Amino acid sequence: MARRKIPPIQRRQSRREPKRRFFLFCEGKNTEPAYFHALKLTLTGTLITVETRPGVGVPKTIATEAVKFAQSQGLTKKSRRKKNSFEENDEVWAVFDRDDHPNFDEAVSQCEANGVGVARSNPCFELWLILHERDYDRFDHRAAVQRELKKLRPEYDKRRGKIPDCDDLVTRVELAEERGKVLIERREEERKPHGNPSTTVGMLTCAIRIADKSARR
Repeated sequence: MARRKIPPIQRRQSRREPKRRFFLFCEGKNTEPAYFHALKLTLTGTLITVETRPGVGVPKTIATEAVKFAQSQGLTKKSRRKKNSFEENDEVWAVFDRDDHPNFDEAVSQCEANGVGVARSNPCFELWLILHERDYDRFDHRAAVQRELKKLRPEYDKRRGKIPDCDDLVTRVELAEERGKVLIERREEERKPHGNPSTTVGMLTCAIRIADKSARR
């Protein structure tokens, strides 16, 4: 009786999803890049690229640059370029402050209409950093918020270009996200969704964390 040939065992190739890429367009040249660099070192399952536009960092300019890039990468409905399969989950975000800048609402709308994420802070990015340490629900101008951050992080000095210890701050990013979410809910209840104080940077960090967890499975 002829022996039946047994087909060789075929091992299933494990297929890992490519790392999600996040392209961030920021107005700040020191604090914001330092913060996201620290986050990048912690959440290594993602690829984070920070583009800064110092000197021209009004929200409308940042929004326009971010949208233009998203279109060039095939990440908007109006894009002519088709994205590759590994680019399908790429995200582009605009990171800017309310402060006293003009056309803030228009910048937000421009991003939202083109699928670009908005990590906005009112009055400034330092509010987001404070939330890593404590709650902060008080209407204040930029200078007052920066003074508050310096109380919490003595190493920070805006005038001298010194940044807070972002490596330490990012270890409490989830706490900051929860506090930021509360501020957003309160401003929405007041019918001032972009009101002071509020920040949506937590939406960006949450998206990065979720992508990081997915890449590690």
